[in-house]
Amino acid sequence: MRRRQFLAGGTALLSVAVAGCGHPNQVLDLDEASEEDIADEGSTRVDPGSEEYRVLTSARDNGSATRTGSYELFYWTDTVRVDGAYYEVSETRVESTVYNVLVDLDPGDRTAEFGEIAYEDLPEFDREKLAVITNASTGDRQHYVNVEYGTAEDVDNRSVLVPDPQYDIVTHEGDRYRAEVERQRDSEGEYRYEVTEIAPDVESFADQVREAYLFALTGLSAGEREVVEEAIDGAYYEDDNAFRSVVEKIRDHDGVTVRESSGTWLLSYEDVEYLTDVKW
Repeated sequence: MRRRQFLAGGTALLSVAVAGCGHPNQVLDLDEASEEDIADEGSTRVDPGSEEYRVLTSARDNGSATRTGSYELFYWTDTVRVDGAYYEVSETRVESTVYNVLVDLDPGDRTAEFGEIAYEDLPEFDREKLAVITNASTGDRQHYVNVEYGTAEDVDNRSVLVPDPQYDIVTHEGDRYRAEVERQRDSEGEYRYEVTEIAPDVESFADQVREAYLFALTGLSAGEREVVEEAIDGAYYEDDNAFRSVVEKIRDHDGVTVRESSGTWLLSYEDVEYLTDVKW
């Protein structure tokens, strides 16, 4: 079992527990890696009860899936494990525009730019949305009223104002009102998902990770070997020349995950495979 475990189900966390050392600025830690460990490092598991699982299984079973939300589900990974198999995930936000109509109940400029229409001649959908006009008084009223129309799909060709306004002045009982259409990006956007199976089981996927990342750590000096062997027994924290030399050799290779000042590599040392966490 890895001493640090990559956790999934909405977030990804990497933690290092160092008794009595606080948070050292440099660490080298080699964990002997099973096939399960290797596969886990190169992917993310999803909880069968999670939204991620529901979306992915739907995409797998139906060719694609959609959801409405304000954030991406898979911003940290594009490879997931579902029911024992491994999939590459495509997550695409479908841009959606929300329309509002800003009604000026007492416009300074009452001249129509697009055209004018009597409230009574509006389609029923618009009359229901702009009912505020019929209740507006000249003595005590808000200057502007913001009316939510929703997306173009919500309107569904029932309006002469949204999404493409045919009129911008609405008249009612001798008063003139300006109706201005406003567009904004929907914070609750639609996301589309597609998945492609890349491995049917742990063994097959671990082999793919090996092919992409595994390298042999060889040609070490006596001091470098001491660093590596101490890192295997627990972890190595000293920022000395031997540590920096080992880290440089490791960073010459592609890491499974690499951040600004840390990462995880898959290497073999004396014919044993290790997942190696480095912080420099």
